[in-house]
Amino acid sequence: RPARARAVAAELHARLTAEGHEAVRPDAAVVSVRAPSPDAAVRWAADCRTEGLSVGCFRPPSVPDGVSRLRLTARADLSEADIERAVRVITAVRPW
Repeated sequence: RPARARAVAAELHARLTAEGHEAVRPDAAVVSVRAPSPDAAVRWAADCRTEGLSVGCFRPPSVPDGVSRLRLTARADLSEADIERAVRVITAVRPW
């Protein structure tokens, strides 16, 4: 299962970057996607949750200024359709 979670994270990263998102290549099951500001990260995460996609966000003071991000946790049980939907929602509600 850990290998599958890492594979899901890698697939999320690949698809998000293909859509023009600045995402950090994951070493494990967490993918972070750069947000333009702390307020945008909070709003983006809330908009994703409104669409039924559970995401978190990092923003100051838990991270340095200028590195606010969405936080996605990949799970081994996510299907191809789940991955596709996640990328679609994140892209549709992005704050720019």
